[in-house]
Amino acid sequence: MRTLTCIAFDADDTLWHNERFYRLTQERFADLLRDYTEADHLMARLLEAEKRNIGQYGYGIKGFVLSMIETAIEVTEERVPASVIAELLAAGQDMLRQPIELLPHAEEAVKAVADTHHVLLITKGDLLDQERKLAQSGLGDLFDGVEIVSEKTPDTYARIFDAHADGAEHAMMVGNSMRSDVVPVVEIGGWGVFVPHGLEWEIEAAPAPQEAPRFHEIADLGALPELLDQIG
Repeated sequence: MRTLTCIAFDADDTLWHNERFYRLTQERFADLLRDYTEADHLMARLLEAEKRNIGQYGYGIKGFVLSMIETAIEVTEERVPASVIAELLAAGQDMLRQPIELLPHAEEAVKAVADTHHVLLITKGDLLDQERKLAQSGLGDLFDGVEIVSEKTPDTYARIFDAHADGAEHAMMVGNSMRSDVVPVVEIGGWGVFVPHGLEWEIEAAPAPQEAPRFHEIADLGALPELLDQIG
């Protein structure tokens, strides 16, 4: 059996832009609440709310909007105008309508890998929104399997790689999140390839497993085929 038989890709900010829409909405949020609190304090409170709420709302735009509303109520001591709540709901709807823009080399990389390996998409977030983005990306037909999960844990990856491939030891996960895409896969004996995006959500930050022989970092997806040739 060849060393690598399965290559899995993350979606948001690995194959297409995503985080920048959150940043723009946070700027809009800060502007709406500027009469009540400083932007830095507001963002810190929002991050706290997002961390608290992941277990209930999961990842994605809907949970983000609910966390903004919760934060607005808190920082205004329940005096936030209904018009601001309406603006936040509208901002979330705008995010859900954003067109998909692929990142550089994304399409070429997936196509190249699909010619030689079993290819998966493993992403987390809202089911309907992730399905929409995949459909609009034009990449859907290139994947042999798609998994939209609530959290990316070692157990989750082990289950997926056992079901779709030859186990984690013959699988690679490629993504922009050290915490979700790299570390848990390396922990179960797979390859974790970090592709930095430039905009990082604080919740997804984690130390790199620098000493792990199956950890790699590449500048962009254009370098993936060469890395695969080196691994074999």
